[in-house]
Amino acid sequence: MALLRSVFLGVDVGTGSARAGLFNEDGKLLGSASSPIQIWKDGDCVEQSSTDIWLAICTAVKTACSLGNVSKEEVKGLGFAATCSLVAVDSEGEPVTVSWSGDTRRNIIVWMDHRAVKQAERINASNSPVLQYCGGGVSPEMEPPKLLWVKENLQESWSMAFRWMDLSDWLTYKATGDDTRSLCTTVCKWTYLGHAHMQQINEKDSRDMEACGWDDGFWEEIGLGDLVDGHHAKIGRSVAFPGHALGSGLTLNAAKELGLMAGTPVGTALIDAHAGGVGVMESVPASDSESIDDEDAISRRMVLVCGTSTCHMAVSRTKLFIPGVWGPFWSAMVPEYWLTEGGQSATGSLLDHIIENHVASPHLANRAASRRISIFDLLNEMLESMKQDEGSPFIAALTNDIHILPDFHGNRSPIADPKSKGMISGLTLDTSEKQLALLYLATVQGIAYGTRHIVEHCNANGHKVDTLLACGGLAKNRLFVQEHADIIGYPIILPRENESVLLGSAILGAVASKKYPTVREAMKAMNAAGQVVHQSKDAKVKKYHDAKYSIFHDLYEQQQKHRSLMAEALA
Repeated sequence: MALLRSVFLGVDVGTGSARAGLFNEDGKLLGSASSPIQIWKDGDCVEQSSTDIWLAICTAVKTACSLGNVSKEEVKGLGFAATCSLVAVDSEGEPVTVSWSGDTRRNIIVWMDHRAVKQAERINASNSPVLQYCGGGVSPEMEPPKLLWVKENLQESWSMAFRWMDLSDWLTYKATGDDTRSLCTTVCKWTYLGHAHMQQINEKDSRDMEACGWDDGFWEEIGLGDLVDGHHAKIGRSVAFPGHALGSGLTLNAAKELGLMAGTPVGTALIDAHAGGVGVMESVPASDSESIDDEDAISRRMVLVCGTSTCHMAVSRTKLFIPGVWGPFWSAMVPEYWLTEGGQSATGSLLDHIIENHVASPHLANRAASRRISIFDLLNEMLESMKQDEGSPFIAALTNDIHILPDFHGNRSPIADPKSKGMISGLTLDTSEKQLALLYLATVQGIAYGTRHIVEHCNANGHKVDTLLACGGLAKNRLFVQEHADIIGYPIILPRENESVLLGSAILGAVASKKYPTVREAMKAMNAAGQVVHQSKDAKVKKYHDAKYSIFHDLYEQQQKHRSLMAEALA
């Protein structure tokens, strides 16, 4: 009888779908599948259902196993990643509504939900010491403001909720029955001080998982002292490193629903963007990884996880406090490294918004569908033709009189201004397909200028980033990647496998199964480099982007001035 393969399963719950991917021990993708998930949007309120998400995961896992011709016996471990959304369940594990509607299905406040802006402002006014570990203040996308909003607005739900969990942690709880939370989720989104575990390791040589990083004074000061009760039972009594094997693996019930074997090891989870970092950060050409000391090399890289939003991940051996940028988070992505996490709240979603709300969009979408290509591919082709037709020296120059500030969902980093708005300079009465192509290009550039701002800000505050790696849906868009390389001035490495978030999740399963002793060792074994996109060597391209980058900064300064003038007028 032939020996069974060792296959590792990664599950990723994004904003619009649940995906599953199967990888061999070298990190090669064997099969993947996705299943859509429901979302409810009402102004700043964005909600989902944990029941719906679990059903979508089960469908995706079974389909991926079928497409990859992988038997359940071959799956040796699995890991989960998800958006940093907030889940509420009662003592029986049943959903508790977080919605004004009272709909019990809607028990998740989605990561992008901005209902808690005022609560975030009040929390930041406390000046609690924990805030220095999230760029100086919490974002309305983090969990404490959302929890405070529920307590103040949905008293019945607040009383009913027995567990408040990040979505990633809820998934591992659903799969194993183990309530242990991840250092990734708690440190990055809950103000948990993960470096308390570092002190425990150094002083006591103990990797005990008992939660030792909660700051009770912080929770009491912001009006959520009841979450401290029962040794933090509602928010996490135990916290583990990503990849730590949970419970006894898959429960009988979860295994049946997923079509897998009971007892299959399950690793402590990651947030989706952080799984992308784990899935790509060691994806460097062999010559590069051998030319410099390993520890120093990884600290010179920044991973761009480009999807609905973009997250900018950089690690260092020392903690770096950077105003307006989340972190430093100890062991939140790569164990025993400090993570700095920049971000843009709307990138893929902004491109979709610009395209879908243009009058020419339906016709373009039909043309793309008839050719079986994406609308991005069609727009990229159009821009290439426009460059030729107009005699433009390079594609980027087509937008010389259109400038976009991409803060349509606020500025997460490095300004940390959730009230910032998007701006477009250079509109005319033109509603043609060509005008849409120019708006699309200017939006891509605006997003890239935002990333340049984050990179420069991080390097000015102690990082030494000189290499970018990109993954996620937008990393498949050649124009998006090339514009980022040209605008930032660094090469961008793309991974061999497109599905880096799924690979990062699968790495957690590989570590939980003991195939690899650590997450870092698994990354080195399962990450691999693909194409390297180099920045333009044309000095005119650099000069052009430097000018537009200056305008990018001017737009925000103008907005601040306008905001101040109107506030005075209404005072």
